[in-house]
Amino acid sequence: MLVDSHAHLDAPQFDEDRDEVIQRAGQARVEWILTVGANLVESRRAVEIALQYPQILAAVGVHPHEAKEVTEEVYTDLKNLSQSRKVVAIGEIGLDFYRQLSPPEIQREVFRRQIQLARELHLPIIVHDREAHGETIDILRSEKASEVRGIFHCFSGDYQLAREAMDMGFYISISGIVTFQNATWLRDVVKEIPLDNLLVETDCPYLAPVPKRGKRNEPAYVTYTAAKIAEIKNIEVEKVEEATSENFLKFFNLKI
Repeated sequence: MLVDSHAHLDAPQFDEDRDEVIQRAGQARVEWILTVGANLVESRRAVEIALQYPQILAAVGVHPHEAKEVTEEVYTDLKNLSQSRKVVAIGEIGLDFYRQLSPPEIQREVFRRQIQLARELHLPIIVHDREAHGETIDILRSEKASEVRGIFHCFSGDYQLAREAMDMGFYISISGIVTFQNATWLRDVVKEIPLDNLLVETDCPYLAPVPKRGKRNEPAYVTYTAAKIAEIKNIEVEKVEEATSENFLKFFNLKI
């Protein structure tokens, strides 16, 4: 059994064959998929998709790239969306100082407000952090995010960041980047993180792992990430599959 802890099944890249993509995931033993919103429109679509398939869950939130578009009405709409039985988290939310498609000060404010919303709703959070490691941790601490915990998605930091996140009750989710030739740093981090704290994800349709790099990513390809983690840790791939799946099920209080 496998779990894809972070996908974007609402993406237009799946409009032609979404059913087939989800079927292939099942054939690859991917039994749960968390599809994640990046703005209000995508969050609505994520919930719609989750309601259509029993094995798909949804997270709703606004990505830091979209932070400049957030109004008070957006927070209200996210709160209302979160009432769906298929919504299990607020996300993806956080900071992205690499591309800075929204001003940093707005990113910070929107991140804080969405953590506050998650605490109000007693939902965990899905964190996007790119080249903003210190500030991300500082905001999580100051907003008491440890009370709801969450997932550091597509982890891009060092082991010190991972340790601080794990100390707050967060899981570390590893994407297909771990298979990239130049990702030695991430493989070094994965080597140190206990299996009990790891999740695997695709972030599809982006970041397809080797040997699918350059193609559209999809949930079935999470198998390659799990295999690479097993190689890094010098353990059987079944142990990685079992641990990451159990972590996901336990975190979201799910039954097989």
